[in-house]
Amino acid sequence: MKKIIRFSKVFLPAAVISCILVIFSISGYIINRGFALGVDFQAGHIMEVQIAPTAFNLIWNGTSNARFDHDSGSLYIVTSGAGEESRTYLFPFSEYTTIGSIKYAMEQQLSDLEVTIIANDSNINTQSLVFSSMGNSPELGSTNSYVIHYLPQNDPIDISRIRTALAGFEQSGVSVQSLRAPTDRRFMIRVENKEDDSDISSPLVHALIVQTLEKTFDKGSVAVLKSDFVGSRFSKDLTDQAGILISLTLLLILIYCTIRFKLQYAVGAVIAIMYDGLVMIAFMVWTRMEFTTLSIAAILTILGYSTNNTIIFFDRVRENLRVNADHPFKEIIDISLTSILGRTIITTASTMLAVLALFFFTTGSMKDFALALLVGMVSGVYTTLFIVSGFVNFWEKRKLIREKKKAGK
Repeated sequence: MKKIIRFSKVFLPAAVISCILVIFSISGYIINRGFALGVDFQAGHIMEVQIAPTAFNLIWNGTSNARFDHDSGSLYIVTSGAGEESRTYLFPFSEYTTIGSIKYAMEQQLSDLEVTIIANDSNINTQSLVFSSMGNSPELGSTNSYVIHYLPQNDPIDISRIRTALAGFEQSGVSVQSLRAPTDRRFMIRVENKEDDSDISSPLVHALIVQTLEKTFDKGSVAVLKSDFVGSRFSKDLTDQAGILISLTLLLILIYCTIRFKLQYAVGAVIAIMYDGLVMIAFMVWTRMEFTTLSIAAILTILGYSTNNTIIFFDRVRENLRVNADHPFKEIIDISLTSILGRTIITTASTMLAVLALFFFTTGSMKDFALALLVGMVSGVYTTLFIVSGFVNFWEKRKLIREKKKAGK
């Protein structure tokens, strides 16, 4: 006969530890004044920038129209106009490996295109080119130039230099986050919007930030890769919807477990997933992980993961109650937990392998998402083995005491 692990012996110590963790979670939320809200939940301007000097400029002097485009391996210029057939000129990086060679090819094929190399070295590799999304219109013309940047090799920039450069924005609630390695020179900058849906337009704020950074890193050395703005009304609605979503999840799980099992099982399942949520909240507030819509996705994923483990445990308890009706309920729980332990470990470990791949090979919010999942999965196994089982055992014990008192009377 398979050896039964006596999980029930540690139900009381586990309950004490769990209460301490709940207090730790709530106190962390109070001490740290809530979550480190991301731009999804906090009104403000967000920019993703790369400190990359200008490589060259493009100016179109022709009477026809010209449009610029690019992908990871080529530059494109499309010409069109009245009475002219649309034509695409392709400049692949595999063929033109330096900015000097691509300049020569462009001027040879397009006589109306003016290419000015700004960088000191015309031998810069075209694979290191960086393209800004702000201030660059894809429609080329003679009055505006399209600016193309490049990433210097082996020249890292520490995040402290960005924070020092933006010290003048401290009263506006500016925060800086490093993306990828220092050699990528890539950063996320968020400026809080303290006025209710104020139209302090994003372009104005972004232009001020770019100008401030250029004072430290030279003119034309800031490439804006992405920019967003979230109004305070939208962020409040999103926060309210997140709370409603999690509350509805708890209610539906309570109803489902009550119908399929018993009320005490349903209450145990809800307590368990609330505990999992509190553990993840404690982790986020104490580590100051940025709370975004991906954080909500992580919490809901773990709630579902933990509920699945719990329902399998309940099924096994119900089955063992029929097979071993003469056994004490505490022993039924130990038998059920022992029987699902191997499956729980294998399932959790295999899922963790996929999540670890996300953690090690991604950056930014996706890395935080993976880390939150790892913490939640460990908590989910713990709640199934000790929280749910301990609560159901306590409920049944109290029920038995009440029945004995009733029978005595």
